[in-house]
Amino acid sequence: MKFRPTSTNETDTDTQMTSMIDVVFLLLIFFMLTLRIVPSEGDFNINMPREAPQQSSADLQLPLKVRLLANPDGTLQEVLFGRNELGQDDDAFLKLNQEVGGMADRVGTELADELEVEIDADYGLHYQYVIRAVSACTGTIDPKTGQVIRYVEKIKFAPPRQPNG
Repeated sequence: MKFRPTSTNETDTDTQMTSMIDVVFLLLIFFMLTLRIVPSEGDFNINMPREAPQQSSADLQLPLKVRLLANPDGTLQEVLFGRNELGQDDDAFLKLNQEVGGMADRVGTELADELEVEIDADYGLHYQYVIRAVSACTGTIDPKTGQVIRYVEKIKFAPPRQPNG
């Protein structure tokens, strides 16, 4: 059995989606443009505690300066570590070793790589004194164990000063 529609006056109605989409986009744009962005609440500036004061390379005035003064005949006149006079004999190099070792102990392991010595020797100084100064600054040998204890890895030389005259 077939069913037939009773009324033949029905018309197909299509909804217009284009205008609906236009209205939705216009409303979206309207709300986006009228939106007020509120700043975030609360104070986010965090005051962190200051770090513990450490002895930095600026406090040490790196590089550590070693000045070797020469007599006119090329022998050692004076050994200076910073502004400290250490003498002119074998004890001067022992004192230099102790001073550099004391600096290395004060600096500790954090800044040990930054520790640097600058040797400024007079032009006519015999080379053996420069080598002794380098040895005194580099480190020492532990008498108990016989192991080498390193103080400084970086040693540089100041430009040589030409003699006057």
